[in-house]
Amino acid sequence: MDPIKVDFSGGGSKKGKSVVIPPNKAGLKIAINLVVTAIVAAVAYYFYLPAFNFKAIEMYIYFGIIIAAYCVTAFVTSGAVMSPEYSPYARKRTRIPLIIGLVLAVTVGIGFIVSSVFFRANDYHEIITPETIDFSEDIKEADFASVPLLDKDSAETLATKALSDLFDENLVSQFNVNSCETQINLKNRPVRVATLKYNDIIKWFTNRKGGLPGYLVIDMTTQKVDYIKVDGGIKYSDADHFNQLLKRHLRFEYPTKLLGDSVFEVDENGNAYWVCPIYDNTIGLFGGRDVIGAILVNPTTGECVDYTIDEIRSDEALNWLDRVYDPDLLVEQYDYYGKYVNGFWNSILGQKDVVVTTDGYNYIALNDDVYMYTGVTSITTGDNSITGFTLINQRTKEAKFYRVSGATENAAQEAAQGKVQQYSYTATFPLLLNIGNEPTYFMALKDKSNIVQQYALVNVNQFTTIVATGTSIQSCLESYIKLLADNDIKTDIDVESVVDQNQPEGNKPEAVTVTGKITEIRTAVINGDSCYYLKLDSSAAYFAVYASDFENVVIANSGDTVEITHKESTDAIIKADSFTLK
Repeated sequence: MDPIKVDFSGGGSKKGKSVVIPPNKAGLKIAINLVVTAIVAAVAYYFYLPAFNFKAIEMYIYFGIIIAAYCVTAFVTSGAVMSPEYSPYARKRTRIPLIIGLVLAVTVGIGFIVSSVFFRANDYHEIITPETIDFSEDIKEADFASVPLLDKDSAETLATKALSDLFDENLVSQFNVNSCETQINLKNRPVRVATLKYNDIIKWFTNRKGGLPGYLVIDMTTQKVDYIKVDGGIKYSDADHFNQLLKRHLRFEYPTKLLGDSVFEVDENGNAYWVCPIYDNTIGLFGGRDVIGAILVNPTTGECVDYTIDEIRSDEALNWLDRVYDPDLLVEQYDYYGKYVNGFWNSILGQKDVVVTTDGYNYIALNDDVYMYTGVTSITTGDNSITGFTLINQRTKEAKFYRVSGATENAAQEAAQGKVQQYSYTATFPLLLNIGNEPTYFMALKDKSNIVQQYALVNVNQFTTIVATGTSIQSCLESYIKLLADNDIKTDIDVESVVDQNQPEGNKPEAVTVTGKITEIRTAVINGDSCYYLKLDSSAAYFAVYASDFENVVIANSGDTVEITHKESTDAIIKADSFTLK
């Protein structure tokens, strides 16, 4: 039996002191502790990817993981877990790491205090400075050739269907659509760029040398989808693994930078880049996050070039960039501006002049840049009304506020959906347009398959009475202008000049003709119009035929043979575009 070595250097015989008993081969066990801790540190860094920056909370968490790994290992190797007599030795060996951890915890605590809105409300209020501008003077008449008609979900549906373009390369089974998150302005057209992903880890192993073959561009006005092949392939992305994972590649290149989420963009020449914002916490240690620059990453070679925010704003060669500021960050900053206009306590108690953004946002292209749009409402308002809306440039952070009273976006969506409630369509998040100097919400109405079936225009001020829908932009606009006139709102709008009649049809739903015998007839009055719901023996759906459109439907009986034309849809109720009684 090995002799027990007792260390009395700590004064173990004195009152209140513990006897420190080092374990056998203490030096070797210390080395094991260090090796295990180093392994944990390396693995944690590889997967957690913290920034070595005092303003990064993840750095303190990372060091906490390392300290915890060393302390746990020290207690295990010393035998203190099974034999309590070794606990004083283990505590002695972990004293310095625990002191370091305590210092880090105190630093984090102080950092949160000095960054708190309680002490720095005015700094948070000034992090963004919107300019108040007249709506009718600054916002031009709507040009539907540049107004996005789709939302993210609809764009992804179209992209998934268009993935069959990869069939010639025998790669359909290898890849799928990853995301349509990024909306950009490409050659003066609003588009979404859809990246690809590997169907599974095995597909990545077999295709990683060639990379992802390309990306999809979805035109938000024509609904046309193009597959763009990338020479050399996309070998760095958020769909890759190990060192080819974009986030890991960027962290290894910039170990001290506070990095945001990368987005996929394309310049005017069709060259693809990943754009990663560089952040700084401008208020204390952890508050007031703002963009101070961006990194452009070549998706094929992984080459990185970083620019300051001033260079991005002033260098004309970088004007093609559309999204440097994340829209969620812009919403957060505008809420700071609106909430702390008169200090911290006013945001809670009196709430004088306090405003916040509404729930949701959208994008609109202006002057070759993409602006984030969202409504602004009083925090004390309990109804569905706005006090105005804001447009914020996602490249420069230029912010504009337009004072407009009326309905919130959610209220407008409900009004539009109520107009076509028989079809159970879902309205996209609205865009606010200028139509005859009237602030107007524009929405697309989608079926359950995320295919756009109709469009809606809702007057912001009179959202309960002036609601127009139509199966085309032109018919919707014509109905809207008529409703404006019926409500004594005079406009001088040439529909032909507002709606681009030469827009290609793209991937709009195809017309389908159905012939069959009527097996069931149901009727309802929708907004004063008689609607007949016909069930045919040749289809599982009901067809909605309005008497105002097809008067002879009123004499149709069960057993009659009819021919109905409609847009392709999987809905249970489908609107008839033509009706013929055989």
